Amino acid sequence: MELRHLRYFVTVATELHFGRAAEKLHISQPPLSMQIRALEDELGVTLLHRTRRHVSLTRAGKAFLQDARQILQRTDQAMLTARRAARGEIGELAVGFISVADYNLLPVVLREFRRLYPMVTLSLKESTTDAQIADLTEGRIDVGFLLPPVTEPGIESVPILREPLIAALPERHPLARRKGSVSLAALADAPFIITPRHMAPGLHDDIVSFCRAAGFSPQVTQEAIQMQTVVSLVSAELGVALIPRSLRNLQRTGVVYKSLKEKSPISEIRLAWRTGDSLPALQLFLELAQQMADLNLQSESKLATRRQ
Repeated sequence: MELRHLRYFVTVATELHFGRAAEKLHISQPPLSMQIRALEDELGVTLLHRTRRHVSLTRAGKAFLQDARQILQRTDQAMLTARRAARGEIGELAVGFISVADYNLLPVVLREFRRLYPMVTLSLKESTTDAQIADLTEGRIDVGFLLPPVTEPGIESVPILREPLIAALPERHPLARRKGSVSLAALADAPFIITPRHMAPGLHDDIVSFCRAAGFSPQVTQEAIQMQTVVSLVSAELGVALIPRSLRNLQRTGVVYKSLKEKSPISEIRLAWRTGDSLPALQLFLELAQQMADLNLQSESKLATRRQ
C-alpha cells in the first residue's frame, strides 16, 4: 500500500463519484478505478459499493476513511515540519550577547525573530566578548553579539551597530548640572571607571586614546566587567565613565548622561559566528539582524537630520 492509494481512496470517498475524483486527482477514471480495486484486494475488504449511478461507502470503507485521513494529515504535517526544519524555521539557536547589546538592537532582533519563527527555540547566554569567542569556537553558542576586535581563526563577524561614546556622570558632579554637551578635557582630574582591557581591548583602547587626544591620561580607579556595573559605580559616585550611547537607555538613579563636544571614537558591536556554519536557523537570524540594523541606522539618520 502506498500513500497515493490512500489519497485516491479519500478523494473518491469524499466525492462519492469516480469522475469528479479523477478530475481532482488529475488522472483518468479507469486507472483510478483500478487503483481502488487493487487497494480493496490488498485489504481483503470492499470499501465502496458501486453502481452505474451511485457510489457509497461500506461499513469497512467508513472505518478505513477515518484512519486514512489521519494518516494523510500526519504525513502532510511531517512533510511540512521537514521543510520548515530545512529552512531553519524549526530547531534551536544558542545566542550569546554582551550586556550593552541588551540596551540597543538585541531586544528588537529577538522579538522579531520569535514573531517570524516561533518554532525556533532561542537559548540566550549573557557573557563577555572573550567568553563568547570561546563558546563559539567550542560550539556552545551559534552566534554572538560582542565587541571588536574579532581576529580568531574560524570566526566570522560583521558590524551590527556603530555609535559614539557619551559620558556617564554622578548627578552631583558639577558638569552634570550644566545644560548641553560637556568637554572631555573637563574630566581630566576625575577618577575613571572602565572595563578591563583583557575583557574588551577595543573599547578600552578607544577610551584611553580618546582621553589622551583630549590632553590627559585617564585616572582609572575602578574596573568593571559589565557595563551595568560601570554605570552602577558611577551612581555610587566612585567616578565617571565613557560608555556607548545606547546605554543611556539604562535609567539608573544618580547618573546623568552627557554627549561630548569632541568627536568621539565609534563604539561597535559585531555579530559573530563560526565560519562555514550551515545551520539554517543561523542564516535566518543573521539576515534578520542585518535588516534590523539597517532599519535602526535609517531611523538614526532621520533623527539626526531633524535635529539639524
